[in-house]
Amino acid sequence: MSILITICARGGSKGIPGKNIKLLNQKPLIRYTIDVAKRFQLCVADTDIALSTDSEEIKKVAENCGLYTTYTRPDVLAGDAVSKVVTIVDVLQYYQQLQGKQYDYVLDMDVTSPLRNLNDLLTAFEILKNNPEAVNLFSVSPASRNPYFNMVEQKSNGFFAQVKIPETDISARQEAPKVYDMNASFYFYRKSFFEKGYKGAVTDKSLIYVVPHLCFDLDHPVDFEFLSYLMINNKLDFEL
Repeated sequence: MSILITICARGGSKGIPGKNIKLLNQKPLIRYTIDVAKRFQLCVADTDIALSTDSEEIKKVAENCGLYTTYTRPDVLAGDAVSKVVTIVDVLQYYQQLQGKQYDYVLDMDVTSPLRNLNDLLTAFEILKNNPEAVNLFSVSPASRNPYFNMVEQKSNGFFAQVKIPETDISARQEAPKVYDMNASFYFYRKSFFEKGYKGAVTDKSLIYVVPHLCFDLDHPVDFEFLSYLMINNKLDFEL
């Protein structure tokens, strides 16, 4: 069983300029992902780590954090409209040729959603391995809003109602079906995911891992400031 960990970090960022290497609690943001990738590598045999970036600056920072790569993401895959799966496939094919082997699994970790630890990764990996019909698994968090209860959209008649109309009346949020937010922290893919040509992470055979602690993506400058405050003041309720 062989695993490739992919860390995708392009140079351009509109929301938070240079966020992949921006300092967070005195460490470049990318270091949190590299560090947990290396811990996973020590626990799971035959695991390689691949960096996918178009930025020489990110490459240098990653090398200072202990991750060296000879791969450079092609310019055609460096835009913000390019599918993440496409970028993973490109670096996967590069490393399979470089290492002379086929990987059974890919673990992709998003640099901008760093609130995951080794236990999360190992537990989630077991969930996927124990269900041979599943092609992938992704991390989620309990949603604060529920499309069956307190999320609305405009319908064809011009009026507003729940995004998803429940089959029976729901009078309390607790009665609604459970829904989850994809927190973009990590994704496990079986080789069959790529062989079957899926274009996105949500498939007809996907599993989830519910992260049991705070986990969110850094999309806006205020997200970065909020996480910085939590880390500097030791407010996180788990160990990174």
